[in-house]
Amino acid sequence: MRANVAAAIAFAAFSALFTMAPASGVALNPRGLGQVLIFPYYTVNKSQDTLLSIGNAGDTGKAVHVRFRESYNARSVLEFDLFLSAHDVWTAVITQSSDDGPAQIHTADRSCTNPLVPGFGQQVFLTGGYSGFEYDSGPQTPARTREGYIELIAVGDTTPGSPLDQTITHVQDGTPGGGVPVCDVALLNAAALTIAPSANLFGSVAIVDVGQGTFFGYTPDALSGFTDQPLATGYGFGFNDDRPSLKDANTTVAAPLIRASVMAGSRPLDVDYAFPIDAVTAVFMSDAIFNEYLVDPSFGASTDWIVTLPTRAYYTDGFHVGPVLPPFSASFVDGRSDTIVTGTVYDREEDNLVTISACTLCPPVSQAPSFPYAANVLHFNGSAASGVFGSNVVPFSIELAGSTAGNVVLNLVDTDGIQQLPGGTDADGHSVALLGLPVTGFMAYNVINTQAQPGLLANYSGVFANRATASCVGSSSSCTVTITSPPR
Repeated sequence: MRANVAAAIAFAAFSALFTMAPASGVALNPRGLGQVLIFPYYTVNKSQDTLLSIGNAGDTGKAVHVRFRESYNARSVLEFDLFLSAHDVWTAVITQSSDDGPAQIHTADRSCTNPLVPGFGQQVFLTGGYSGFEYDSGPQTPARTREGYIELIAVGDTTPGSPLDQTITHVQDGTPGGGVPVCDVALLNAAALTIAPSANLFGSVAIVDVGQGTFFGYTPDALSGFTDQPLATGYGFGFNDDRPSLKDANTTVAAPLIRASVMAGSRPLDVDYAFPIDAVTAVFMSDAIFNEYLVDPSFGASTDWIVTLPTRAYYTDGFHVGPVLPPFSASFVDGRSDTIVTGTVYDREEDNLVTISACTLCPPVSQAPSFPYAANVLHFNGSAASGVFGSNVVPFSIELAGSTAGNVVLNLVDTDGIQQLPGGTDADGHSVALLGLPVTGFMAYNVINTQAQPGLLANYSGVFANRATASCVGSSSSCTVTITSPPR
């Protein structure tokens, strides 16, 4: 009798694990493994190199579409397929080709790519995605490729023992680092994977200035729950922007809708969307971002903030969409797609120093505070170029009223209700509109110690991810208030 009761209780508890657990859709994985990786920034400005590492933590091979996007309008400047065998890591460096020329990628890694990224050679980044191209009004020079962000989408896993799996698997020679795959070009060209990609892709970036001795390292955002099926892929040094892209989210947990698993305030919330790109955008939606600054001249200190909008092009670029769609309000025109940004600057003792508003930083010759680019680099105290990365995509400079260290809050919610992502529903069918903009990024600072030892100069650098909050409006009980959302 007691055994039967215990068994019934155990069965009920076991069943509750499945009935009570939320069904996960597209989500940010804080543990760093995923099917999609977003690296918020690369650069070759100021003679810096960007070191890239991409790894497969799984026990089976994997195909990954690698895409580099320039900073103004997120147009593709280079893309190819990368084939990683089990537990393989591929490395490359993005460097400058000349002082004013395009960025280029160089790798000595033997992992298979399609087309081949020349081993022990270089492949320059290409301008064909924007130069003379429809709907693009940004700079047309090769220098536009010198900074941007990186997007990786896992296409599928290889079938163990298949010809494709065998040709990408490294043949070991018994020495560390001695494995070399065959990389049969015909098999790579014909690759059509039938197994959905497992969520075990990882990576890292380091932006390095060898001469100055600086090293800015970070890990990318990892998205899980992106796809339940293998994805079609284009290959070549062209611009196969739809094969695959972030529009291909397709998890079936809420079919025919696409689910995003997000945080609204302090609560986890599943939100379903009719448009797959909205589910990806949802996981990046933030109503405010927070980080610190250090600009003390006695330390030779400078700070940059990276703020990247990884899905912006699908709402503002006429190549992808007709009229601009919320959460954005301006198409990409005259090299910009402006947003509304306000905020507050504090010192380290909580003193409210500067209120950032449409008037604080916009005399007649300046732009209002905005994130007008796909990847934005904020600087402090008025320099034309950023102090850390030497960026040319500085939308505005944050004035500090004499402070040398503190923190800044940037608010991304506008008063007109445009900067919100409508069209979502919760599990009960109630409306959900997430507030703000889809952003990611980090703060980087550099400190120069001129007196490390007699005759010795030392550089110190650090990178810290932007913190963010998220909230929603709508009829869902997880949201704050019911309002009318902009139409899709």
